[in-house]
Amino acid sequence: MTKDRRAVVEALEGLLADSYTLYLKTHSYHWNVKGPMFTTLHTMFETQYNELALAVDEIAERIRALGAPAPGSYTQFAQRAKVKEDTGVPPATAMIENLVADMDTVVATARAVVRAAEAAGDDASVDLGVRRIDVHEKAAWMLRSHLE
Repeated sequence: MTKDRRAVVEALEGLLADSYTLYLKTHSYHWNVKGPMFTTLHTMFETQYNELALAVDEIAERIRALGAPAPGSYTQFAQRAKVKEDTGVPPATAMIENLVADMDTVVATARAVVRAAEAAGDDASVDLGVRRIDVHEKAAWMLRSHLE
């Protein structure tokens, strides 16, 4: 594997780890949210974790298409993820704040995919990274709207 391709794979591994960790956190928040925004947040979190479930599959399959094994364990994800798990049950507003910060983190990770893929001439990975940026920027905006 070339150095450029390896850099793309490593960036994608980070995106996979961040996305999976965010999926798990969002799913947990969906189960545990309570308070006056319950219905809205319960539904929004479900929409977001369902989208993330599809995304992790696409990211892992892109890693495989580049000839590398996709990481698939909690240990591997924890080693690569910048998004950190939440073992508690924060209040609804804190859940929103945490997810906004995590969306911003995933945007930065996706930008790293785009940069690495552009350097490698890997248009498919550039496209994947740009699409992930769009999804997470929109999700962050929707979450932030609940804080105003």
